[in-house]
Amino acid sequence: MVNEKLFKFNGKFIFIGFGSVGQGFLPLLLRHVDILSAQIRIIAADERGRIEAESQNISFEVNLLTPLNYRQILGPLLEPGDFLLNVSVNVSSLALIELCHTRGALYLDTCIEPWMGDYANASLSLSDRSNYGSREKALALRRKLGDGPTAILCHGVNPGLVSHWVKQALLNIAHDIGVDLETPETRDQWAKLAQMLNISVIQCAERDTQAINPPKRIDEFVNTWSIDGFVSEGIQPAELGWGSHEKHKPSDGRRHGFGCDAAIYLERPGVQTQVYGWTPLEGAYRGFLITHNESISIADYLTVKDGNKLCYRPTVYYAYHPCDAAVLSVHEFNGKNLKLQSKTRLPMDDIYDGADQLGVLLMGHSKGIYWYGSVLSIHEARKLAPYNNATSLQVAAGVLGGVIWAMKNQEAGIIEPDEMPFEDIQKVAAPYLGKMVAQYSDWTPLKGRGELFEEDLDKSDPWQFKNFRVT
Repeated sequence: MVNEKLFKFNGKFIFIGFGSVGQGFLPLLLRHVDILSAQIRIIAADERGRIEAESQNISFEVNLLTPLNYRQILGPLLEPGDFLLNVSVNVSSLALIELCHTRGALYLDTCIEPWMGDYANASLSLSDRSNYGSREKALALRRKLGDGPTAILCHGVNPGLVSHWVKQALLNIAHDIGVDLETPETRDQWAKLAQMLNISVIQCAERDTQAINPPKRIDEFVNTWSIDGFVSEGIQPAELGWGSHEKHKPSDGRRHGFGCDAAIYLERPGVQTQVYGWTPLEGAYRGFLITHNESISIADYLTVKDGNKLCYRPTVYYAYHPCDAAVLSVHEFNGKNLKLQSKTRLPMDDIYDGADQLGVLLMGHSKGIYWYGSVLSIHEARKLAPYNNATSLQVAAGVLGGVIWAMKNQEAGIIEPDEMPFEDIQKVAAPYLGKMVAQYSDWTPLKGRGELFEEDLDKSDPWQFKNFRVT
């Protein structure tokens, strides 16, 4: 599939934002979609990426979208059958989705983004600043708009591909323990499969080992993808899908009091909350409990109820160990009481080694734990596509899978990754994900704990969130 054209697209393709993901996705778009450069237009908040765009004779303009001007700027551009790809920060996803719906245009984003300032608006409630709240607003918009042009929510790698990997992992575990079943076709069937396998916890488990030279400097925030994006989600409250098996809600854990009730939030930012995780190459690690849409959507999708009675739901959350330079950046950022450093750097050419291990970790079943996901090295990423590091290419692969599916299915309305056909998406994304690794282990969050220092653990059930959380 290296140079295979997957769809001939006749409309305009408009990028909103052109940071690391936009720049990384453009080569994949040109490679796999039959489209002319004249059909593509980029609207960005700054000059980043102009050289790359203009080298392909693609229109590039700097125009900061706001609640006051976005309709005036985008309205005349959008026609039925066009595609709007939102890979920006500080531009409302819901505003763009509604505009695309009225114009008959397709849409995809990698997270549900608010207008500038909402993540850090202390006058808003924590629920209003949460991904749970953003998702509930998106689902309300879906009910309001009804059927129409496809608008895919949150489809990068995580959120995005991880929802498809959960389904593949469930099938793999069922096969390996000798369960004879047909592939589920409905939400209820997938949820009951997870329940039958006794999946208690699903982590989005990521360990990024990409190393840079020169190293992080004082008063500099370094990350292998959007610094603005990472900081924005890092200062949101920590969130997780809340499992039906959980016995001990954290002391600062709160329910939202509206919506699907599949998740809770903590009264603290994600960058100040750590949890235990596990990946095949790293083994056990401590990552940040960063809020992500998949933590809520997967938990909601895999919920089993009998009427209003909750029968089953897994605990779902993101355990993120970014590259070491980013960890140092977060420590410095926390020390400054969440005030961003004066300098930022998104490394590309200055990465000299390492890989991004990103997958889903399913726990509680009879074979212990099972990790399924992508291990992509910086060296392989550079061979696969220009303008990428390992992290950006994993995200771009998820964007490609979603974009191709939307082009082929143009009347799906507002849709989440969990509701899409996992095999079709995986097939498109797979060539850009390095090695797809599947591995079992007997690791539990209790392993080696409480030996040097006593801990308040629940050893009767290792899959309690109480045992994963360390701060």
